Amino acid sequence: VFLSRNFRCDCGNSKFKNLQCKLFPEKSKVNSGNKYNDNFYGLYCTCKRPYPDPEDEIPDEMIQCIVCEDWFHGRHLGAVPPESGDFHEMVCQACMKHCHFLWAYASQLAVPALTKVNSLEDEGIVLKVEESEEQKKEIKKESGAEHQETKEEKPVEPFNEPSTSSGSSCPEKFPVEAAQTTSESSFCKLKELQSKPFLKKDTATFWPSNWRSKLCTCADCLKMYADLEVQFLTDECDTVLAYENKGTSDQETERRDPLMDTLNSMNRVQQVELICEYNDLKTELTDYLRRFADEGTVVKREDIQHFFEEFQSRKRRRTNRMQYYCS
Repeated sequence: VFLSRNFRCDCGNSKFKNLQCKLFPEKSKVNSGNKYNDNFYGLYCTCKRPYPDPEDEIPDEMIQCIVCEDWFHGRHLGAVPPESGDFHEMVCQACMKHCHFLWAYASQLAVPALTKVNSLEDEGIVLKVEESEEQKKEIKKESGAEHQETKEEKPVEPFNEPSTSSGSSCPEKFPVEAAQTTSESSFCKLKELQSKPFLKKDTATFWPSNWRSKLCTCADCLKMYADLEVQFLTDECDTVLAYENKGTSDQETERRDPLMDTLNSMNRVQQVELICEYNDLKTELTDYLRRFADEGTVVKREDIQHFFEEFQSRKRRRTNRMQYYCS
């Protein structure tokens, strides 16, 4: 399961030469809702390599960043990822720079990364260690020196309280307005955290399952999320776990096969034609994709586009060769 927020249907617009959308004829030439990263071109991680990489013999886990949605090798994150069961989401190095405010939360919420021990590095053994005293001295404050001179600080809202939300149950629409209670609108969790020392690194960060519910939702923070285009961070229905649970729920509630429903609504001739078209598409697509599997190469966007263009062309040639006779 992987996240893909900024991807919309592109079929039938200017990217396809001989294919026009029949569902929405007025479809715009370019879908402005799409945002293509390197993954759509078969390249991944900061090393910009394909996956699977025929030249990479190092076994490594690929982890998806929840902000940019790119996939990264675990060894290219600037920090050794914790055990896979210890964290639920990851924010890559570049996105931590973009969402710099997350460093203030990281000291309270993030799952500590593992640190390799030099003497055991060749054996691939890693140990959990605390921050050294020298690292603790390298403290950076996001809000500047003026926060150090605050006369009186309000108590920080506890961050280790149990979360009331989970990936298995989330509202149909995230109530942003409801989250802005009177007390929250006058009190900012982020400013409170920024007034205290916190450590910034040039690494990715790893987060537990309920960390999003701890982010501040005051008016200033919501505006900041919008300016950075990361409003989804306050939505717990956006997590990978939520997508997994939703998919499981949909499978349990929707047992009916849409193809069979469509067939039952047709007459006999239409049924036969649809089944023949389906079998042709299935056979040709299977044969086409098998080549990529045998060669161990990545199927790219232009490969799929080329297949459907060729399929439509072959279909038209078959139709033109048909002869009709009157009985």
